[in-house]
Amino acid sequence: MSRRGFLGAAGGVTAAAGIGASVAVDRLAAPGAGAAGADPAATEPFYGPHQGGITTPPQRHTTFVALDVTSDRRRDVAGLLRRWTATAGALSRGAPPPPAPGEPADSGEAVGLGPARLTVNVGVGPSLFSHGTTSRFGLGPGQPWQLVDLPSFEGDDLDPAATGGDLSLHACADDPQVVFHAVRALLRQARGVARVRWSQSGFNEAAAAPGTPRNLLGFKDGTMNPTTAADLDSAVWVGAEGPDWMTGGTYLVVRRIRLDLAAWDALEPAAQERIIGRHKGSGAPLGATLESDPLDLRARTAGGEPVIPADAHVRLAAPSQNWDATILRRSYAYANPTATADGAAPSPGAALDAGLLFCSYQRNPRLSFVPIYRTLAGRDALRRFTRHTASAVFALPRGVAGPGRYVGDELLA
Repeated sequence: MSRRGFLGAAGGVTAAAGIGASVAVDRLAAPGAGAAGADPAATEPFYGPHQGGITTPPQRHTTFVALDVTSDRRRDVAGLLRRWTATAGALSRGAPPPPAPGEPADSGEAVGLGPARLTVNVGVGPSLFSHGTTSRFGLGPGQPWQLVDLPSFEGDDLDPAATGGDLSLHACADDPQVVFHAVRALLRQARGVARVRWSQSGFNEAAAAPGTPRNLLGFKDGTMNPTTAADLDSAVWVGAEGPDWMTGGTYLVVRRIRLDLAAWDALEPAAQERIIGRHKGSGAPLGATLESDPLDLRARTAGGEPVIPADAHVRLAAPSQNWDATILRRSYAYANPTATADGAAPSPGAALDAGLLFCSYQRNPRLSFVPIYRTLAGRDALRRFTRHTASAVFALPRGVAGPGRYVGDELLA
């Protein structure tokens, strides 16, 4: 485990506060390793034991989409996941999406751009299995006990239209047009079966430059992500607790967290440092010199006060404060256009709609994300600068073994 704080991912900020993190990867690259000097022809493997875009070195751009299934036929859902798998596999190699009867030809906007390390992963939400006590598609009895809607947290300000979803798509690449093309192709294939419920695009500075990135608050983001295969098996990948179709899969929690950057910018840097628990310039924990120095939560000032305040973000996010709960964070910053209610341009003093698309992957959200977030939501000094506006949880089945198989085929067979 890295000894840096809970803060992480390019442009990110934490679990309750929204901070994301650089990510441990299949090749066990150093946290923060990404696509500096990215090669447009570079590819990430599509087939394998796990879906891509989870432990993949972070790419520069992303779009996340949650969808509602509109068909009432199980075979339509299975057909959609089959088409998505074939299309994602082709696009990740830099090939055009495979043609299908009745579908338009490839839109062509990514011709010549290469795969740019594209990854696409697919998830299923609790509502795909049931609405209340009513089973859907005959899947109700097979719903994993770990896949449940998140409880209400203190300070949530969720938009019901941007909460939940039956299916999820998450595309990441080093070229924004490659991401757009992939999402466009996949959504065209969903016509008549599913429609977009909510979506969010983002960017990742960690992949664009070496070193630890700075988030939108101006602070370097460290990481407490699992970094070894054994840690990933323990904290991220579902094991024998199953069900079988989830063995080797994981559970995704996604939250959109808007930051009050105007209020944050009004603080003196020293006040910001006490809220975070780190020095703004170096990224070192308060009382330390280097960013890589460990958090000393027992250190006291000459007056007997904690060097790292009791409500500092890094203190409350430390595993020792959360029953050693561990999650894998892979988050992106976002900045949305702003407008008034009547669609007019905002005033010069209007608040920016910017923040974090927080993504965490864990073996069991009930035993990891929920306790961590409860601690942060209730006590974190950073929470007064954040507002959670979207939220969902999805089960991401294991990876696709090879051609002829598709994501979730064991669930929908």
